[in-house]
Amino acid sequence: MHSRKAFTLVELLVVVMVLGALAAIAVPRMISGATNAKSNACDTNIDLLNTQIELYYSTTGDWPKSLTDVVGTEKEPTEYFPDGPPACPFGKEYSYNTKTHRVSPHSH
Repeated sequence: MHSRKAFTLVELLVVVMVLGALAAIAVPRMISGATNAKSNACDTNIDLLNTQIELYYSTTGDWPKSLTDVVGTEKEPTEYFPDGPPACPFGKEYSYNTKTHRVSPHSH
């Protein structure tokens, strides 16, 4: 008599439940990790913009009147961002405060 070796239905259900539990833990962590990465990239872009605004002031002796003075446009990039300005990973616009001469963080 030959004995067959196979998984029982109960064993398969246990494996599926364990994989489901692992997925329930891992997926939210991956999603929050992507959001944190975008938030950090946005903060880095703001720091880079503010550094270039200070360089503009150091070079010209005047603060930029608008952010376009530093970042330029698609058709006419500036020497500060020859490949174009950094884009917010959340798709929001960066805004320049002419009183503080800074690009302020925005909500993500």
